[in-house]
Amino acid sequence: MDVGLLLLRVVTGLLLAGHGIQKVSFRLGGEGLAGGIQEFRDDGFRGGVLTALTAGGGQIVGGLLFVAGAATPLAAATAIGVMTVATTVKWANGPWAQNNGYEYPGYLVVTSAVLALTGSGRWSVDRAVTSTPWPTWVDVAAIALGLAGGVFTRLALHRPSRATLLGKAEA
Repeated sequence: MDVGLLLLRVVTGLLLAGHGIQKVSFRLGGEGLAGGIQEFRDDGFRGGVLTALTAGGGQIVGGLLFVAGAATPLAAATAIGVMTVATTVKWANGPWAQNNGYEYPGYLVVTSAVLALTGSGRWSVDRAVTSTPWPTWVDVAAIALGLAGGVFTRLALHRPSRATLLGKAEA
C-alpha cells in the first residue's frame, strides 16, 4: 500500500506542480506570467497578476507538498481549491479533456481528496515527523475547505459573460 501511495503522491504532485509552473513561467510549455493572466481573463476572471500567481503558486506548493508527503491535508486543501475552480470553468464543455472539459481538474480534485483521507504513507515527511496519522476530522476539514474555497473564488472573481448579462436583461 505504501508503494502505491508514494507513486500516486509523486505523480499527482508533479503534474499539479508542473501545471502551476506553466501558469507563471515559460517552462514546461507555459506562456509566461502574461500568458497565465490572459488564460484567466479568457476564462472570464477578474484580476491579473495576483490571480495567476495565486493559482499557479497554489498548484506548485500543493504539488510539491504532495511529492514530499508533507502537510498532506494542506496540500489537498490547496489542490482541491485551485482545481475546483478549474472544474467549474470547464464544466460546460463536458468531461473530456480534448474538448477542454473538466476531466483533468476533476480527477485532481478527487485524487487530492483520496490522498487527504488515506494519508501520505510510510515514505513521507509526515510519517518521518510523527508516526500518528492526521486525525480524520483534519482530512475532512481540508477537503471541505478546499471545495468551499474553490467555489468562493469562482463566485468572487468570475464575471458573467456579456451574452449572459444581456440574456438576463431581456428576461
